[in-house]
Amino acid sequence: MSYVLETSAKSEKAISQGAIRIEDVVKIYDPEGAAVMAVDHCSLDISAGEICMIVGPSGCGKTTLLNAIAGFHSITSGKIYLDDKLLCGPDKPMAEPGSDRIVVFQNGALFPWKTNLENIAFGPLMQGKMSKKEIYEKARNMMADAGLGGTENNYPGEVSSGLRRRVEIVRALMNDPKVLLFDEPYRALDSLTKSVMHEALLEIYYKNKVTIFFITHDLEEAIFLGHRVVIMSSRPCKPKKILDIDIPHPRDYSVLTSARYRELMDEVIELVHEEAKKSFAAGEKEG
Repeated sequence: MSYVLETSAKSEKAISQGAIRIEDVVKIYDPEGAAVMAVDHCSLDISAGEICMIVGPSGCGKTTLLNAIAGFHSITSGKIYLDDKLLCGPDKPMAEPGSDRIVVFQNGALFPWKTNLENIAFGPLMQGKMSKKEIYEKARNMMADAGLGGTENNYPGEVSSGLRRRVEIVRALMNDPKVLLFDEPYRALDSLTKSVMHEALLEIYYKNKVTIFFITHDLEEAIFLGHRVVIMSSRPCKPKKILDIDIPHPRDYSVLTSARYRELMDEVIELVHEEAKKSFAAGEKEG
């Protein structure tokens, strides 16, 4: 399945990079001891340019899978590819972290002693692949495109939590990644701020042609943002069902009142609730 990135209602551009293929991946923690299986023969294809939303019970193994793609955790068996290039597999159990896969974490990772502009420019400055002038020009342009104009000289603590999240996303995009890996980035935001950030993320997405692998517990968020929603089983993690979200992009919050949106919500709620009950019965904890 392939997706088209719509930069506006009138123009469409195909995405040619950022395809992730997960083949029969298993992750067992402490294989010589308790042998806890976190991921169980998980297979999933994510198309280049897709927003793939991952939902499932707490502790089911979603973040373990994200960390394997990012290169933070090894896998026990199976293979993970990015654009048909092996990231990890039988002879290479742990992927090498790289600027082609950038993680946006729950708790944020901005340097409080640097301005927003300095935070965004930090990665490319460390890589040294562009001149300082080019880096700061690119950073200012991306900030303007993301609605951050006028906050360049502010420090993270001087702007709202929603704007800080936006700064983090722009900082990630400064490295020209193929894939953004989101681990519940809006979990701590109130519902109103979250709704604004959802639309802001889509605006940034339409301009930047990047694959998004997004873990969330917020089912409304999953359906509003995603091309597909992958409902994971209770631990050990593997896809229980994959739903195509057949609501056209570009989207805004008016889709929340559509009949199709409610139908999709009802289906996702039922599927996630089934797995949550299994997780609760098994005594899984938050995480």
